[in-house]
Amino acid sequence: MVGTKHSNVGEGFVDDWDDMTEITLTSIRKENDTFYSKWTEQASAKHVDAVLSASEALRKLYPKHSMVTTTDSRLHPIAFPGVQVVPLEHNPLVATLGFVPLSRSSAPVPGVLTSRIIAGGFKLSWQNQDFILHVVQYPSGFTFGTQSFILHEGSEEPSRQLLLACGLWSQAIHNEIWVFNQGFWQKDGVLWDSIQQADWKDVILKDKFKKAFQKDIYGFFDSQQLYKELGIPWKRGLIMHGPPGNGKTISLKTVMKTCDAKGYTPLYVKSFQSFAGDEYSMKAVFSKARQLAPCVLVLEDLDSLITDRNRSFFLNELDGLEGNDGLLVLGTTNHFDRLDPGLSTRPSRFDRKYLFDDPDRDERALYAVYWQDKLKDNKSIDFPDTLVDEVADATNRFSFAYLKEAFVSALVTLAGLDEDDQPSFGSVLMEQIDVLRKQLDKPQEVKVSLSSGERIQAPRSNAPHPPISRPLPQLRSLTQLNAIRRQPSNESTASRMVFLPPSPPPMSMMPPDLEDANARFQRDFESTLGVLRTRFDALQVPGSFGNCEEDDLGRVLSPSRNVGNHLPGISGYWA
Repeated sequence: MVGTKHSNVGEGFVDDWDDMTEITLTSIRKENDTFYSKWTEQASAKHVDAVLSASEALRKLYPKHSMVTTTDSRLHPIAFPGVQVVPLEHNPLVATLGFVPLSRSSAPVPGVLTSRIIAGGFKLSWQNQDFILHVVQYPSGFTFGTQSFILHEGSEEPSRQLLLACGLWSQAIHNEIWVFNQGFWQKDGVLWDSIQQADWKDVILKDKFKKAFQKDIYGFFDSQQLYKELGIPWKRGLIMHGPPGNGKTISLKTVMKTCDAKGYTPLYVKSFQSFAGDEYSMKAVFSKARQLAPCVLVLEDLDSLITDRNRSFFLNELDGLEGNDGLLVLGTTNHFDRLDPGLSTRPSRFDRKYLFDDPDRDERALYAVYWQDKLKDNKSIDFPDTLVDEVADATNRFSFAYLKEAFVSALVTLAGLDEDDQPSFGSVLMEQIDVLRKQLDKPQEVKVSLSSGERIQAPRSNAPHPPISRPLPQLRSLTQLNAIRRQPSNESTASRMVFLPPSPPPMSMMPPDLEDANARFQRDFESTLGVLRTRFDALQVPGSFGNCEEDDLGRVLSPSRNVGNHLPGISGYWA
């Protein structure tokens, strides 16, 4: 036992064990006076209220200090510029490390280590004020919580001012773009870097069109007082539509860059889908937009973002029952015809529509001049004015993307040839245009695939299609045909047979008033079967439906009960 006197030892005996024990106990008591020791003691016990226990321990250790606490990651003083941070002495710092890979093209190193504090104490200095910061991590449900304790010798006001400055700084963007995806707003520095390359001089549009587009955007932000005098809400919506590859994206990037430079924050929405549903996401998006107004809210691919399920809620948010002053909504779509009339034609929502169509001859000539100017300093490239006219004449129905591909492919081809045997730039460019012309003019042949992601496609035709009234028996036959088409391919199956649905019932079984419609259907049906018979020999078709799918009548295929569709060799189920 420590400190026990031994009766059988003389008075001259010196008990070194007792002396060493006293020194050890003194050292332990000194260590136990730190917050770290008290926290490790608490962390090793049952956690009833870790924050309350830590607060009580810190108040006893720092009786002359005020204390504020926070769990908000945006209020972390260590990450705030201007704060000097020094770890506390005699207070161990425990952190867990992580690895973050970096872009090889833009970073000097392939990756860096990051640390997350589990327990640590720091001395802070900010604006001639000294603080003590303790950060601890503790179990909270199925995850972990992180609590920060800021102590200051005096009132709480300096600590609160420090946290307020941290919050304001974290809310601001620093060469970043606010991006909404999967239910969260986050800052994207990569997107900001990307839009810095955009410039109006690279947007090849007719001057009148470009100026009108710019005026509608920049003029909106300059017209707040005018809107107020007219007594109308200071909000506006624009839709950029047209076939892909004609300048919508580059124009959008340029708008985001210039508005950001003018102080009008761009907000970019990738998707409304989230863990909490589309309505939650829409609420979060418009709440952020109202908070940062005046700003630009960018909704790319409107026809994909807005569905039948979320359209009503989106329109309510867009109409701004809570007020959308200073909000410019900029939407894009490649399929304007797919938009609901409530978006495409309803006044006061999207009141301006700009068509980014395939360029006409003048615009194609402008694009050729654009490349002529880019290549003027390259002595190995001969780009005469006559080539501009040749390109403009030879590229009818080319989109800007096709035009760009022609120039880029020509330059890449020239770069791969020997200097002694190089043809002229003009000849190579015209060859590339011919190649792209063949791709553009080539009709899309009928493609038959049984994979879940492909469909039967007919050749394009500009001729109008007369409406065909199909009675229910015909729809059933089409459903059977689609049932075969929708079966997923299975490489392991040994069968190479394709089971075709039976032919429609004979004309004698049809009512007289349906004979004409069924005659047309009979011809279409037999023609389709002929195409299928010639192309199905090399395909493998499994004998059952693997997943739940919806047929053309709105019924769901699922493993619940027999279909009874009378298709030999095919088994399926109707839900």
